[in-house]
Amino acid sequence: MSMTASPEPTPARSAPADLRVRADVAGAHRASSRTAREALADARQGERTVGQLFSDASRDFSTIMRSEVALAKLELQAETKNAVAGAVGFVVAGVLGFLGLMLLLFAAAYGLFALGLPRWLSFLIVAVVVLVIAGILALVGKSRMGKIGKPERTQRTVTHTVETLKRAKPHPAP
Repeated sequence: MSMTASPEPTPARSAPADLRVRADVAGAHRASSRTAREALADARQGERTVGQLFSDASRDFSTIMRSEVALAKLELQAETKNAVAGAVGFVVAGVLGFLGLMLLLFAAAYGLFALGLPRWLSFLIVAVVVLVIAGILALVGKSRMGKIGKPERTQRTVTHTVETLKRAKPHPAP
């Protein structure tokens, strides 16, 4: 121990041993209550305001809607391929129908005319055959167009989202 005196006596040096123990216990109690106050203050800082909750809900809703639109786009892109195939079928049927009409009307009609049928009947038979072929191709194109389905996954997830939002209970006001 040094011989120089400190300006102010500390409780640990100046108090008897039993008072020092009491001071340590009181200090520990003050430390634990300060820790509890700090924890309460930290918890209050972690709470979100109503404005923050609305902001988060709005952001989450926007995210859900964007996801639903993205899913719908993906499904429609897949269905677009069937639509294009059907449209190509219609175009090919139209072109072949036109070319067939022009070529077959003249070639077949003159061939039938050469066999002894009247000219008008020869042209009529050829026209009917060409139109039947064009009709068959149009039906094939229509059946391809009929394969285009609804965006089922999008409808299912939108329905699920709406049901979830309907079942959500409002939070009590703070």
